[in-house]
Amino acid sequence: MAAKTTLNAKNLESLGAQRLAELLIEVSMGSAAHKRRLRMELAGNHGSAEVAREVRKRLASIARARTLINWHKVKALKSDLETQRKTIAETVAADDPQEAFELIWQFLVLADSIFERSNDRGGSLIQSFHQACEDAAAIAGSAKIDAHVLADKVFKAVQDDSYGQYDNLIAAMVPALGKDGLDRLKTLFVQWSKEPKDRPAEEERKVIGWGSGGAIYQDEIAGTHRDLTVRIALQQIADAQGDVDAYIGQHPEETRKAPMIAADIANRLLSAGRAKEALQTLDGADRRGWAEMPFEWQLARVETLEALGRAEEAQTYRWACFERSLHAGHLKAFLKRLPDFDDVEAEEKAFAHARAFPDVHQALVFFLNWPALAEAAKLVAIRKAELNGDLYELMTPAAEALAEKHPLAATMVLRSMIDFALDNSRSSRYKHAARHLADCASLAPHIDDFSNIRSHDAYVAELKRRHGKKHGFWRLVP
Repeated sequence: MAAKTTLNAKNLESLGAQRLAELLIEVSMGSAAHKRRLRMELAGNHGSAEVAREVRKRLASIARARTLINWHKVKALKSDLETQRKTIAETVAADDPQEAFELIWQFLVLADSIFERSNDRGGSLIQSFHQACEDAAAIAGSAKIDAHVLADKVFKAVQDDSYGQYDNLIAAMVPALGKDGLDRLKTLFVQWSKEPKDRPAEEERKVIGWGSGGAIYQDEIAGTHRDLTVRIALQQIADAQGDVDAYIGQHPEETRKAPMIAADIANRLLSAGRAKEALQTLDGADRRGWAEMPFEWQLARVETLEALGRAEEAQTYRWACFERSLHAGHLKAFLKRLPDFDDVEAEEKAFAHARAFPDVHQALVFFLNWPALAEAAKLVAIRKAELNGDLYELMTPAAEALAEKHPLAATMVLRSMIDFALDNSRSSRYKHAARHLADCASLAPHIDDFSNIRSHDAYVAELKRRHGKKHGFWRLVP
């Protein structure tokens, strides 16, 4: 009987078309989303033109809406947008690419009206528009949109990119634009960059803030935004055209010395077979303010050394970087290039170095992420006095990871958080500390030897002795 009542397509078929239709009407009552979906399916029976008409109506309706999109409405709107986007990309585009291109552009234009009345903190809504950019590019190729017409549309869209909805549009459109389209797009952005900036009369300028240099005017922000938009667009076009020098030219001289920018430039030079210039760029980076250069810069350096045939130097540099940072990426790359069996010895050496690393928490992160839970447990046991229970964002997942096979180490980690909360009277954390104490109680039967720490009962007794008057905590203890 259970198998016959399981909700699946085969069992529902047994109800018959008429009963299923009645049920769909009943289920869709009170649900605008379900009704729209049913209308879309009905439209599909009459061809893609009817489907396109339904999509166009819905997009126009969304564009006209003015009500605030609160956080609890975001999920429904996201579902609605995805239904329209997928219908355009999968149904309409298959039959009529030209119509689909117009519809997907109408979809993209919705972004401003939606973000003006919503707070997309989770980024779920903008993901739909970024995917729509990819869809638009694919549809443009199928529809054989004229390269210059397409370039003009892309240019106008990026000009008006108020919320980042078109961040990936140029990169997505590269195949559809082709050489002529990219050249046209580059020309449009260069021309825009040379246009005089609008500056109102002094008495009409609007102050929108204050900085160390005095008033900040709205027209100044608009001008800065335009400059940045042009620079990023020309960088993307340069990448698409494989023009490394044009990409570099879009970075001011001083900006090129920032480690992350230097790494980006070096990677492009390396891809172009210009390894010597890549190394010069990296060596010219400004190290001021960096105790340790960012991983991206270090990675670009070792790859450049490899390209120059300086493999041994690259290996030495990888190990030095690992010793300073405990970055797993460097160690994995180092071990990968060692002969068989040498990597085992090197890994043991790396673990020994991590166990003695000055920052015990950085070492713990390394062992958890490697993963090497036995080593993490050993670290906790050796250096438990250094554990900072205030770092709950690290300690909580550490305890969870260790609990199954290393209950003693997990208990030590949990106790560090309990002790911190009580020793510092952090009442806001008492409920978490009480939960951690309950977790310790659950782990206790799995610990054969508490070694040099108190048993669970003795630990609780000591807590009561030291913090017995913290009734807010004890009320929460099961």
